[in-house]
Amino acid sequence: MRILFIHPNYHSGGAEIAGNWPPAWVAYLTGALKTAGYTQVRFVDAMTNDLSEEQVREAVASYAPDIVGCTAITPSIYKAQRLLEIVKEVDPKIVTVLGGVHATFMYQQVLGEAPWIDAIVRGEGEEIIVDLVRTIAEGRWPEERGKVKGIAYAVDGKIIATPAAPTVKDLDAITPDWSVLEWDKYNYIPLNKRVAIPNMARGCPYTCSFCSQWKFWRDYRIRDPKKVVDEIETLMRDHDVGFFILADEEPTINRKKFIAFCEELIARNLGILWGINTRVTDILRDEDVLPLYRKAGLIHVSLGTEAAAQLKLDRFNKETTVADNKRAIGLLRDAGILTEAQFIVGLENETAETLEETYQMARDWKPDLANWAMYTPWPFTDLFRELGDKVEIFDYEKYNFVTPIIKPAAMDRAELLDRVMHNYRRFYMHKALFSYPWAGSGERRRYLLGCLKAFLKAGFERKFYDLGKVNYWGPQSKKKVDFHFDPKRTRVAEGGTDWKAKHSRKIKGDVQAQIMACGGGKDQLDQAEIDALTVAPPTLPNATGKASVRAMNE
Repeated sequence: MRILFIHPNYHSGGAEIAGNWPPAWVAYLTGALKTAGYTQVRFVDAMTNDLSEEQVREAVASYAPDIVGCTAITPSIYKAQRLLEIVKEVDPKIVTVLGGVHATFMYQQVLGEAPWIDAIVRGEGEEIIVDLVRTIAEGRWPEERGKVKGIAYAVDGKIIATPAAPTVKDLDAITPDWSVLEWDKYNYIPLNKRVAIPNMARGCPYTCSFCSQWKFWRDYRIRDPKKVVDEIETLMRDHDVGFFILADEEPTINRKKFIAFCEELIARNLGILWGINTRVTDILRDEDVLPLYRKAGLIHVSLGTEAAAQLKLDRFNKETTVADNKRAIGLLRDAGILTEAQFIVGLENETAETLEETYQMARDWKPDLANWAMYTPWPFTDLFRELGDKVEIFDYEKYNFVTPIIKPAAMDRAELLDRVMHNYRRFYMHKALFSYPWAGSGERRRYLLGCLKAFLKAGFERKFYDLGKVNYWGPQSKKKVDFHFDPKRTRVAEGGTDWKAKHSRKIKGDVQAQIMACGGGKDQLDQAEIDALTVAPPTLPNATGKASVRAMNE
């Protein structure tokens, strides 16, 4: 049984400005398959290698797989759909499989738009993919596909979702196969070292209204800290990894185990630097052990400060205050840990004044780095539903944190982008001239100068925030900015296309039944369906190991 995984070639000018990120989902799924005895697994990273459609086509044809799988977050969904269409063009008998957070919640629309996809994995991928591959290998596909828990598929225009699979209860039993990745390609620009994105836990107990992770992973589960350090030591020894970011949404939730993780790193004297994303409340809670975190190699903390105004914090269910944000940044700075403040901008009530307020807060709080992310209303979150008709762009390829999806009432999207860039220019110009060159010595100074290098490199190449693609060259170009939204993308899917006629393929028997065009699917699950998914979760490692590697960065 020959299995091919492909990572879609999607770029947004966000996370990738700091380097190329290893797709952790491939390692976890490959490890699960090889443990189950399916060893013929190959991976093609179309994103990192910037492969064209023709190059993808050649890669598929040369390997002649039985199964091709890929994953997608919301902005890469169209690339993933097209990728699997190319697979069917090469050979209609290949079973095409799609996973990821977007397909998990939006499977009806995805199957309506892309009926050439044979199965969508609606669950934590390791156990489901083994069950699915076994069903195919034993010749029971497609007749017995309904027995595979956690998938969705289309039959004669009807979309069927099997019962949700349970989450993986023993994360320590998962053995990712990191060797499947091209490690010489995954470089973290600020430190010029290979980067990895392991995870210590899955899930999040918090319910931020703009986030999908708490629904996506459902229950919170954490690994043995020693097993996590074992994995990091293996990555260092076998793949020359010199920096890592924990993929967890909030790795400090379990204070006892996070401290044990840090103590294990110190005991083994690995000497590796690393970063995390976490909440302000955890930093305030851990004031007494922040020096321990730094001693363990923690160099970069990206804080979900999210907003400068208390009104926004309350709307996002952040459970923090503006004063908390400032104090947390100060505590981290005193411990010698670099801080990155995250600001969400671009809601319907955004004004020039509120954007200026975020800049002034950034100056007042004195973080080492700041990131202004455009509000991106994932179509399966609470805030998306609350926004209602304020969401007028349904071109999901632009749901990437750098494109203004919501149009503020007080300004147009081009002005919003210009004012965000104005904040970036002022903040980093001040840091470059008056802060970074004198930010102490050693690791901290080298790291900050490396971050500045990555930022300037992306700006010079016009890749940052997709500025080159949208024709933004500064305030004078505001009237020429074009975000290239696809007007054909609407709230409700228009139904499947007759892809068989389009490609003039002669398809017979069961294969034809699998891939026949299905009827119009809706683009959003009903609340009852969302609630059901939250109880019996569908989850799958996503494109970068998490929905977004924030600011140092995805």
